Amino acid sequence: MSIDDDLSRIELQERELQFDRFDMETAWTLGSKLRTMASERKLGVVIDITLFSMPLFYTALEGATPDNPHWVRRKRNCVFRFFKSSYAIGLSLARQESTLQAKFGLPDSEYASHGGSFPITIKGTGCIGAITVSGLPQRDDHAMVIEALAWMLDKDHDALRLG
Repeated sequence: MSIDDDLSRIELQERELQFDRFDMETAWTLGSKLRTMASERKLGVVIDITLFSMPLFYTALEGATPDNPHWVRRKRNCVFRFFKSSYAIGLSLARQESTLQAKFGLPDSEYASHGGSFPITIKGTGCIGAITVSGLPQRDDHAMVIEALAWMLDKDHDALRLG
């Protein structure tokens, strides 16, 4: 698929994958689902669910590296800055042939516009945090988050997945 096709699909994901409410139990259920998915698939990833106010879920699976927590933080910072998926930000910048540093003056040491972090959005309120996966190729990190969110929110995953 083209960048424009992916961006259009991510826009749909961001619109459809919103919560009526989100609390610590929701974070635990969602994080546990992601961990089960990763464990069953033998994926060496780090999974993080953080609100603007505090972290709610964190786990690292066998095969994750010491770099993955830094990628989580940097991708999450991107969502916190733009209230959009880190993958959407990266694709938008690629289409513009730019970077976070060049366009916004944001340092690579603190921000990463790579796939894997997705906004936790409350309907009628907005973004309150981020769900982040790191350890796979960026498109796969993003896809894993979308799969878990579709499950959690009882949405049609096939209609939401990237092509």
